[in-house]
Amino acid sequence: MAYDLEEQEQLATIKAWWERWGNLVLTAVTAVLLAIAAFNGWRWYERHEAGNAAVLYEQFVGALAGTDLARKKELAGTLIERYGRTVYAPMAALQIAKANAEAGDTGAARAQLRWVIDKSGHAELVHIARLRLAGVLLDEKAYDEALQVLSGEVPDALVASFADRRGDILLAMGKTDDARTAYKDALDKAGGQHPMRPIIQLKLDALPPVAAS
Repeated sequence: MAYDLEEQEQLATIKAWWERWGNLVLTAVTAVLLAIAAFNGWRWYERHEAGNAAVLYEQFVGALAGTDLARKKELAGTLIERYGRTVYAPMAALQIAKANAEAGDTGAARAQLRWVIDKSGHAELVHIARLRLAGVLLDEKAYDEALQVLSGEVPDALVASFADRRGDILLAMGKTDDARTAYKDALDKAGGQHPMRPIIQLKLDALPPVAAS
């Protein structure tokens, strides 16, 4: 095909531009395509991992109904080690921590709750782990550490529970007046239908009366 002069000049301009910028353009396009492929690959990997974790978590839940603590620990440990990025890992950690605490192994319970708080990356479960860890530390008489765990921001749904747990710790420390203040705060924050409201009221009523000044 024959080109007129104007077309030849346009082709020459395009050729010169491509010779100068072509490699850069190809590199950029390749990088974009690789990024898309990597993203799609990662999403497939995450779905695959979540599927495997879900199957293992179902086995763990089944084991929770039994009395074989070693089996529960094994399944929870596998979930945490292999599938720590999924939500199933911190869910299992919370439950195995409870089982360990009930079995008297507060050290293991504390470590698992710390993992949820520090490593799980699931903020919606972190605050539950904080509340439970404070309870474990209360049992260990590590009162100052327990209060430290409860300090900081708390989601509205757990404000009453945090205040109630703070009251438990302060009462164990012999700080009855401070405990009364914490329980009253918990009662104020608990809505009329809050399931803990009757328990908080019982704790508050059980405190000795305020000494007359």
